[in-house]
Amino acid sequence: MIIGFVIWSIIFLVLAGIGIRTWLARQSVNFFTGTKPPEVSDVRRYNRSVAILWFVYAALFELLGLPFLFGKQNAPGFLVPVAGVPVISLALMVAYHRILRKYERKK
Repeated sequence: MIIGFVIWSIIFLVLAGIGIRTWLARQSVNFFTGTKPPEVSDVRRYNRSVAILWFVYAALFELLGLPFLFGKQNAPGFLVPVAGVPVISLALMVAYHRILRKYERKK
């Protein structure tokens, strides 16, 4: 299942790339597709917080893919990524909303 892990790792690199792009951004970044960037009080700290969030998500995503590296075809260990990705994705959204609440410009 090396091929599965390689594909999983490519997705990890994309997620880490989003984190790098966010870290280097000079304007506040969009988190959700198709929305305007939020007006934040401190753009640099907001972007860094969101970038760290993406890095943590990418690292957890890669760790969840380890059963692909060590497991055999149709092993029960493949339930770990199947169950884990939705959990960390929900945690990602909750964490983002906390970051947004912290840095959102008060009107």
